[in-house]
Amino acid sequence: MDYRISAIALDEKSVVRRTPAIEQEREVAICDLLEKNRFKPKGSSAGPYRLALSVQENRLVFDIALEEGARVGRVLLSLSPFRRIVKDYFLVCDSYYKAIRTAPPSQIESLDMGRRAVHDEGTALLLEQLGSKVETDFETARRLFTLICVLHLTV
Repeated sequence: MDYRISAIALDEKSVVRRTPAIEQEREVAICDLLEKNRFKPKGSSAGPYRLALSVQENRLVFDIALEEGARVGRVLLSLSPFRRIVKDYFLVCDSYYKAIRTAPPSQIESLDMGRRAVHDEGTALLLEQLGSKVETDFETARRLFTLICVLHLTV
């Protein structure tokens, strides 16, 4: 079976604003995710999937449908465990983007390593939270975590 995401949509109705850097991260994450991913909801015997990500009542919502539209299910995750990591990620990203303009390469490299480490921590948390609901790989979860960060701007 073709266990992958073939289309993804973010709930855009509650987005207030995004910086150009955040918008670029969103676009890259979606392109990379659609190019290569592994995504298998537990109990599903078919794929590929259309995924809609949204935030509702302090929960991250994964609405999953088959490519032709038949609903597969919905996965709900509490946003609470992600709040600190997302906040830390945006703080490190902000420092990184500011440093790019004026800091020496060694400082930029250190900030980039910190940014990646926080992102990896968020990815590991997402894998843990999805564990009993969706089977996926690290790279797919990494890109999904980026999109969760984008959605977190609205919360």
